[in-house]
Amino acid sequence: MTDEIRRKKLTFRAWRRGFREMDLLMGSFADAEIGSFNTAQLDEFERLLGVPDWEVFAWLIGQKPVPPNYAGPVLDQLIAFRYAAQSG
Repeated sequence: MTDEIRRKKLTFRAWRRGFREMDLLMGSFADAEIGSFNTAQLDEFERLLGVPDWEVFAWLIGQKPVPPNYAGPVLDQLIAFRYAAQSG
C-alpha cells in the first residue's frame, strides 16, 4: 500500500472514532497534518488510532499522563493541535 492510500485510510479512521469529540479532534488533525507525515509518523498515528477514545482523550486534555510506550512526536503534535470549529 502506498503512503498516499494509507493517508486516506487513516484520515477516514480518524473521522470515524465513534466519540464525536475525538472525531473532531483527530479528524481535523489528520486533515491538517497527515499530508506531510513520513512512514514512521504514519505508523505512530495508526498506533494512536488503535487506542480507545477515552484513553487518548484523557491524554489530550491533560487528565492522565501519556504512557511512555505511546509518547512520540505525532502525539506531541496532536496534543498541541488546536481544533477550531469551522462554520458551514
